[in-house]
Amino acid sequence: MKFDFATPTRIVFGAGSLNQIGPGIKELGQRALVVIGRDKRRAEKLLTGLAFSGINAKIFSVAGEPDIATVERGVAVAKEARCDVVIGFGGGSVIDAAKAIAAMLANEGELLDYLEIIGKGKALTKSSLPFVAIPTTAGTGSEVTRNAVLASPEHAVKVSLRSPLMLARIAVVDPELAYDLPPALTASTGLDALTQLIEPFTCIRANPMIDTLCMDGLTRAARALRAAVANGQDNSARADMALASLYGGLALANAGLGAVHGFAGPIGGSFPAPHGAVCAALLPYAMAANIQALREREPQNGIRQRYEIMAAIFTGQPTATAEDGVAWVRQLTADLAIPKLRDYGIREEHFPGLVAKAANASSMKANPIQLTPAELTNILAQAT
Repeated sequence: MKFDFATPTRIVFGAGSLNQIGPGIKELGQRALVVIGRDKRRAEKLLTGLAFSGINAKIFSVAGEPDIATVERGVAVAKEARCDVVIGFGGGSVIDAAKAIAAMLANEGELLDYLEIIGKGKALTKSSLPFVAIPTTAGTGSEVTRNAVLASPEHAVKVSLRSPLMLARIAVVDPELAYDLPPALTASTGLDALTQLIEPFTCIRANPMIDTLCMDGLTRAARALRAAVANGQDNSARADMALASLYGGLALANAGLGAVHGFAGPIGGSFPAPHGAVCAALLPYAMAANIQALREREPQNGIRQRYEIMAAIFTGQPTATAEDGVAWVRQLTADLAIPKLRDYGIREEHFPGLVAKAANASSMKANPIQLTPAELTNILAQAT
């Protein structure tokens, strides 16, 4: 039994934890590049805390999902302001942008030198500039992952900058920061968190430590997601979802993902589709495809039993079948009004290109079984 498990230097979890993090950040640097989303008002408490701790802040706003040009602009802004620490405050897109900026501030060359698939794929040689991740949604788990997902409009794909040297020095997970998220965003990010527990748990690189994180995370997400969508001020539900998201980030960073995320990169790179919503639309159909393929081609594969374990968690029935788990997820996506892929402009004529790109995606390599082009096409067709 062997495995490798990497985490940020420090994880701070709990309601109100944002209020106490200023001194910890000051130990890392005095001049912070604070990467935020569109609305600066959401970061006012953070900015006030930084000022109180004597930290100068330079704001860099990221509108939407980051691309290569966004990171390059951020690096230029940070260099001009002589920043010595980078803080990402926002959803997964913001944190990924901040993570990539921090990495490129410490490493020579161009971003394309280090990107997989479309670039040279070189390894980073130096640890990122001190980086602090503060998520404001419960979904991506990006605060504890060692990669940043970036769009390349030129290549119509999303790719990763990936290295253990990119792990945050501090990850601050404060459930209160998600209290004002609208129901639709709570639903899509929450289903992203659920996906990022399901896929590592059933991937070919799962290990006992991943299992422990995923099973507790799945239990929390199963009981809390509907409640968090129904009432964003539900303290218990928000805490459960924040912890489930954190577990999912740790799990995917140290095990892998699967078919859902194999598709999510190509779709997100080609269509104006939010990552969480794409994952939610694909999830039940990818689960069903894996279960059927395992039953038909690898009936002795123990991964199939994991789908039964999840079904028991979701339904509360110890004798639930793998198909019961799929039905539970399908009903959840229906109850939460998750859009179909066609709502983002995806049509049948796009399937061959998306299937080809998904088959070569890094996330697909950990899927529990290799799916055929026909099976991948069927997943798309059902999600569309």
